[in-house]
Amino acid sequence: MLYEVTVKPGSKKGPLLIADGNHLTIYLREKPIDGAANTALLKLLSSHFKVAKTCIEIRSGQSNRKKLIEIPIDSENM
Repeated sequence: MLYEVTVKPGSKKGPLLIADGNHLTIYLREKPIDGAANTALLKLLSSHFKVAKTCIEIRSGQSNRKKLIEIPIDSENM
């Protein structure tokens, strides 16, 4: 399933995930330095959706706050 994600790195609210349909707003404490925010994003999404971090793919927006992320729907075998 594809999700539109808005990431707010360096936030004191984080880690926090707010879902509104296929749009997610995610607050992270990590700053976007050396990929730390993306790593924290994948960790948060994997625990929220109960899938392996390697199954989650950032389709676009690797270095932007707005991202398109693909998460597999059937994750029973992962």
